[in-house]
Amino acid sequence: MTDIEAEVPSASLASRLLDALRTSTGAVPYMVSFAALLLLWHVVSTYLIQSILFPPPLAVFVQLAKLIEDGTLIDNIAASLKRILSGFVLGAIISIPIGLAIGSFRIARKLIEPWTEFLRFVPATAMITTAVIWFGIGEGSKIFLIAYATVFIIILNTAAGVSSIAPNKIRAARALGANDGQIFFLVTLPATIPFILTGMRLAMANSFVTIVAAEMVAANDGLGVMIWNGRMFMLINDIFAALLTLGALGFCADRLFRIGIYRYARRYSPVT
Repeated sequence: MTDIEAEVPSASLASRLLDALRTSTGAVPYMVSFAALLLLWHVVSTYLIQSILFPPPLAVFVQLAKLIEDGTLIDNIAASLKRILSGFVLGAIISIPIGLAIGSFRIARKLIEPWTEFLRFVPATAMITTAVIWFGIGEGSKIFLIAYATVFIIILNTAAGVSSIAPNKIRAARALGANDGQIFFLVTLPATIPFILTGMRLAMANSFVTIVAAEMVAANDGLGVMIWNGRMFMLINDIFAALLTLGALGFCADRLFRIGIYRYARRYSPVT
């Protein structure tokens, strides 16, 4: 083996080690931040408040382990995530074409924007009773509420993305002979993807807020039901376990969207 052949594998190995070190180093601030939060929680619950209504983190994690072991937490997570994903996907499918139309065509903006601006100020939680009347207490009402909480944020971000495209880019594409379809798929849509992903990222937080409120009112399972039953029967540790689970799921969902934005839309200058 020549010296050059020996150096190539070693360089590749060194590159992988540097990437692994960079990744692990990037996770350190998150771990330090969560550790500091848990320490603050422990100090406040143990030495300052000392109330059964504010349990220390160890007691909550013990209860969390019990709920995972007997399957209660897993079943409730699965129920909530199924509703969130169904409503979120439905909302995205509806809102992305509407946002593209509002940003691309003046007539669509004049016709659709007024009721979009009107309805987005009616919160999804205010629509819970109406959703139950329309769709009953089954899955339909929860999916409708998640879609409702999702659709307007994605519409606004998508329309803003289309409107932010420099006119010179459109003119340059036309000068090169591109037709309307090519301009849409090769200029408008790629430039709008970062805004769409950012809108979806923001809408996901609304989905978590809405599903908890909806499950408290009309559901037999889910994390919202866990919180409601904990309130009814003074199961404080269950409430905090559900809150921790919601926070962890939301954090993971947000990280996934950030990774998607940086990995797949970075070349289009994503808004993060």
